[in-house]
Amino acid sequence: MTKIVGVLGSGSFGTAVSQILADNTDVLIYTRRQEIADRINREHRIKTHQLSPRISATTDIAEVGDRCRFIFPIIPSEHFRTVMREIGPHVGPGHLMVHGTKGLDVSEAFNDAKDIREIKRSVFTMSEVIRQETSVIRTGALAGPNLAAEILAGQPAATVIASEFDEIIQKGRALLAGKRFIVYGSHHLTGIELAGALKNIIALASGIMNGIGFGKNMEALLITRGLREMIHIAKAVGSEIKPFLGTAGVGDLIATATSPQSRNYTFGQYIAQGKSIDQILQEMEEVAEGYRTIKFAHKIVAAANLQAPLTETLYQIVYGDSSVGEAVHKLITNPLSVDVDFI
Repeated sequence: MTKIVGVLGSGSFGTAVSQILADNTDVLIYTRRQEIADRINREHRIKTHQLSPRISATTDIAEVGDRCRFIFPIIPSEHFRTVMREIGPHVGPGHLMVHGTKGLDVSEAFNDAKDIREIKRSVFTMSEVIRQETSVIRTGALAGPNLAAEILAGQPAATVIASEFDEIIQKGRALLAGKRFIVYGSHHLTGIELAGALKNIIALASGIMNGIGFGKNMEALLITRGLREMIHIAKAVGSEIKPFLGTAGVGDLIATATSPQSRNYTFGQYIAQGKSIDQILQEMEEVAEGYRTIKFAHKIVAAANLQAPLTETLYQIVYGDSSVGEAVHKLITNPLSVDVDFI
């Protein structure tokens, strides 16, 4: 068993994963802020959360690479590549990495991409970023209905470790599995990474629907129609669809799209309250990945000529000039009548 496991990131999900890991092993958290590291080391606390004494912290990313063979990067997607570049000189082919970031990395070429092939060359999953910026070969992703607040409160949950490597799945399960945490394995890495990113868009939409007073009928409709659009977008870039129908797909979608503990759901509620995007970005303590992922989904929909009214409506609300009321009315009256068309 690995003696000490690294976690890159001290946000809510990084903290939750650290707590789970600490049931089975010692954990070293990397954080940029010295005051956070000091409090973890002195008081075993982050914010209001009491941490296991098996968790320590450092602001030296080289220390994580030097001491930890198995590392969990859990960083917002907009900062992910930068952190991988920083740790790159301190890790090698002997390291294993399983990220917990449900977002995508977009290159400068993305804005000028015209067709699906160009888009695929300008958008990367986090496991691709790891391989691009480091010499780590064995990578994976952590996905599923993992609301950090519930995990930190000690409530049971489940996750999926996806990887092309059996070693990643087996060792990841050994590190994470316990009485309150069920761990499944999957070899569908890209599909699970895309499912984790795309479901954030639907969660954002669900927050808007809830914020304007719609009930469970519309919530259920939104989730099922949203799942359809997620699958069509993923298929357009060559992804398998099986992961979208499992724990890391529809399971994560249900949790994220129905809970105020979800950052993306909360982002949508703020939009429904009339707050501007700039206001929301300033007020929210942690990143809502769905806000960035909408651009990727919108571009795929246009390039592949897909029928995705939910994605298009969200794009017009967040990046266009449509009001919530106008956009939702247009969505409800959309003439698309086919139900299941992705199997």
